[in-house]
Amino acid sequence: MALVEARRLTKVFRRPDKPPGLAGSLRHLVSRKYVEKVAVDGVDLSIEAGEAVAYVGPNGAGKSTTVKLLSGILEPTSGEVRIDGMVPQRERMAVAHRIGVLFGQRTQLWWDLPVADSLAVLRDLYGVDRATYEKRLKRFDDVLGTGELMAVTGRKLSLGQRMRADLAAALIHGPDVVYLDEPTIGLDLAVKDRVREFFRDLRDEGTTVMLTSHDLADIEGFCKRLVIIDEGRLVFDGDLEAVKDEFARERILHVSTEQRVASDVVRDALPGAVVTAGETPLWHTIRFDRFALTAGQAVAAVSGVATVVDFRIDEPGIEDVIRRVYSGDLLLTSDSAL
Repeated sequence: MALVEARRLTKVFRRPDKPPGLAGSLRHLVSRKYVEKVAVDGVDLSIEAGEAVAYVGPNGAGKSTTVKLLSGILEPTSGEVRIDGMVPQRERMAVAHRIGVLFGQRTQLWWDLPVADSLAVLRDLYGVDRATYEKRLKRFDDVLGTGELMAVTGRKLSLGQRMRADLAAALIHGPDVVYLDEPTIGLDLAVKDRVREFFRDLRDEGTTVMLTSHDLADIEGFCKRLVIIDEGRLVFDGDLEAVKDEFARERILHVSTEQRVASDVVRDALPGAVVTAGETPLWHTIRFDRFALTAGQAVAAVSGVATVVDFRIDEPGIEDVIRRVYSGDLLLTSDSAL
């Protein structure tokens, strides 16, 4: 049985349909009109123990709402959620000990307490023994540099500092399942690299991770499975590398030759490739399907008509695919990429 399961998960929000101001509010008391917004629409999701899943989509697609439903913060309008067989909305205490949640735009630190006191309160709430607690604090300090934040109150933390402290708070009890909603927002590049390495360690240790992020560098090299949600519905659920193989097949070769050579000559040597002038008269840009032609074959073909001095290859990332999904240029289904 999967560790995290959602079946036909749906969440509908209602907001008053009324004009602004006091008069509109008084009129609403009589009319009682509401507008419904479907935030999550019939989502089926199953995550096995130890999986690292990227859950992505444009703003307002339903990512954070899904995380809140999976963690028991929100009650679903219909459908069901189970965490290791438990319903989080009904078995809140038991599930809370199994999961950790980090929301990039919200904090679980106490606003007027030093970070050390907030973490100590969480330690007592979760019943973490002293030795384990100190060991985890040491690890968080090594990776996140939280030691320098311990005496700072929550309201005085910068965004990046708060994210580091909140990440420690989400993991202080050693949860089996971790939901990370925009976990690297506000972090500088050096800390981001350490945090991403830390995430990989968590995955390798068997922690189940569901990651939502607009920074796709968080995803590549960490998640093997990609789930895309748009307007509350899942539009893709499958292997990340399979998506790249199917929908990010183009490679771009930039090659410099010792002598000037016409683009037409290079094009004739590479049937099926698109050849254009490069940055200088000695450079050419070659676009090709990596399943029809390898980079080595492309370089060899150019070498046949001119002496190659230098070259580099642009490898498309998963952001190229997701950008096309967001813009409506590409419609994915789980069957189309697998």
